Amino acid sequence: MAVSLFVLPLIALASNAPWSSLGQIYTSPVALDALRISAIASITATLICVVLGVPLAFVLARTDFPGRRIVRALVVLPMVLPPVVGGTALLLAFGRRGMVGGPLYDATGLLLPYSMWGVVLANVFVAMPFLVVTVYGALRALDRRPEAAAATLGASEAYILRRITLPAIAPSVGAGVVLCWARALGEFGATVTFAGNLEGRTQTLPLAVFVTLGSDRDGAVAISLMLVAVSVTVLIALRERWWGQL
Repeated sequence: MAVSLFVLPLIALASNAPWSSLGQIYTSPVALDALRISAIASITATLICVVLGVPLAFVLARTDFPGRRIVRALVVLPMVLPPVVGGTALLLAFGRRGMVGGPLYDATGLLLPYSMWGVVLANVFVAMPFLVVTVYGALRALDRRPEAAAATLGASEAYILRRITLPAIAPSVGAGVVLCWARALGEFGATVTFAGNLEGRTQTLPLAVFVTLGSDRDGAVAISLMLVAVSVTVLIALRERWWGQL
């Protein structure tokens, strides 16, 4: 009975899909532009999350400093915060008259809202916690004895990190990266609030579904199927990571 709650909506989506018109819909300007924006924004956001999130996870897992619990809570907050609230917060911080966005615009002329970089920033905000939490958990569960043994033999911290720690948590890092990218790809609320819904400029696949649903039901169903296919592929790819220990 519980499984039907998840299966029936997907069956309904598939049964209403315009299978004979999928090729035409997927090659339409709206779908192609949304796919291009989603791909660029989600991949760029994921790269930024890796550069910033992996070191952050190390700091939270391996360093004891005042306020660590507060920082950890703030990092996880976007996972439970309504996305539209996150988008509003981003707008107040990085908008043209925002705390950071105002001085940035005055100094450089860079306007983050309603731009591709605005989409990227919204994606980073909502997706990075998934990477940080995954890597943090792996580091906390990691057996530290091999690292300690290498240190007693004179290995440098850089060598231990490169040859012992990173290889040991590589599967978790990989899982975190995929989850981060998938979350960025499906982001809606923060994006539409902070970056808007400009076709060909900031309209991602989820936004295209929302807009198209009112005027072109077949198009909305077709794009939804595309996102479902991507999500299922990600879940299957991570099945060993999530379920292998059960």
